[in-house]
Amino acid sequence: MTHRVAGAPLDFAALRAELEVPGDFASDVLADAERSASNVELPDHDATDLPLVTVDPAGSRDLDQAVHVGRTDGGFLVSYAIADVAAFVRPGSPVDVEAHARGETLYFPDRRVPLHPPVLSEGAASLLPDQVRPAVLWRIGVRADGEVTDVDVRRARVRSVAQLDYAGVQSDADRGGLPDAIALLPDVGRARLAAARRCHAIDLDLPEQVVEQDGDGWTLHLRTPLPVERYNAAISLLTGSCAAGLMLRAGVGVLRVVPPQEPGAVAALRRAASALRVPWPDGAAPGDVLDQLDRGNPRHVALMEHATSLLRGAGYVAFASGPPAQTLHAGIGAPYAHVTAPLRRLVDRYATEVCLAVHAGQPVPEWASSALEALPAEMQRADHVAHVADRAVVDATEAWLLRDRVGDRFAATVIDAEARGGTVVLDEPAVRARCEGADLPVGERITVRLVTADVVARQVRFAAAP
Repeated sequence: MTHRVAGAPLDFAALRAELEVPGDFASDVLADAERSASNVELPDHDATDLPLVTVDPAGSRDLDQAVHVGRTDGGFLVSYAIADVAAFVRPGSPVDVEAHARGETLYFPDRRVPLHPPVLSEGAASLLPDQVRPAVLWRIGVRADGEVTDVDVRRARVRSVAQLDYAGVQSDADRGGLPDAIALLPDVGRARLAAARRCHAIDLDLPEQVVEQDGDGWTLHLRTPLPVERYNAAISLLTGSCAAGLMLRAGVGVLRVVPPQEPGAVAALRRAASALRVPWPDGAAPGDVLDQLDRGNPRHVALMEHATSLLRGAGYVAFASGPPAQTLHAGIGAPYAHVTAPLRRLVDRYATEVCLAVHAGQPVPEWASSALEALPAEMQRADHVAHVADRAVVDATEAWLLRDRVGDRFAATVIDAEARGGTVVLDEPAVRARCEGADLPVGERITVRLVTADVVARQVRFAAAP
């Protein structure tokens, strides 16, 4: 679903100011980044003969990961190179201090607000094609059934041989012509997804509202990930799971955690499934039921919207003297750590450093171990800012799209409901908003009337039409 905001003068700069989003980098930070970019020391281990490729959204410059998948007698060898940000950022340096203040890269339709200065994040540290770069190279053995057999992680110099994008890779996959480096990506991706199913992982994979520039205007559409994106994400999740295992065995590190589902939330989801006429076999776990749903069926999508309640309470937990009490990421069905996006997320640099030390049988560097305790709060704050910014961008665009259409009627699907109202998603444009009305039929299509479209307040409201 797509709708163009013709010539829309949406002021995202004003929104950034309102949300107190960091602006341009200070001169000392930029100077520090320039010095680091021109004085990097490459690792001794040379893996430049490994034909890695990057797979990202088209036009990306901050390339954190490069991948190669090979065949072994018992399955696959996944080689995953991650940008080595620690090779460029000295502890306590201006770039380091600023990164701690920002926490993560923020994405707006008109610009990116990066975690690190572009000379690093889009230049010297990025795994751009045909450039020798310092990296952290993970080598992970995976059986044909998706289970891990062995893990190696070390610093290495690498060279990506191609920068690929999701749409192009999906096109190659559809015609059976994937590049050699990722020809086995669908196979290992499906194997890992099967392993996740055995862990009863909860993969909602809901369509995402996306605002994009289109000439002088903007588009708002619902975007569902392509199959190759799921396979590529499976490699990242695989690496994060291996990282969590290393840190838990050593009793030191930082995990991304989501608590187990509350029995009350599961019971509520079962009631919703019954009301929506979605079968729930006896003994089936929530993730297994959700995995069978048809994302083109409005009732199924409504149940998936309800299922977001199963994944509340996400956060980080740091530990230094043994595993923490709660180690699970309920969405993955196993312990998990963030290590694959250090150009865009602060915590990855520290978790990676712990993994390197643990695997090598060496003490964790003091600069990394001393920062662990503060990281959960720093990342929680950054995640909150990112969530608020994402929601504000979509809300502002929705209101602008509909500003001259108050009173008009629209076809919509009810995705949840309470006694006096609920939430609907329009067929066109791709707006999701509150709708007033009693006994709204969840999972069914209705006609709604636009009551409010307030651009300043970023608010859209509908009412069920008779």
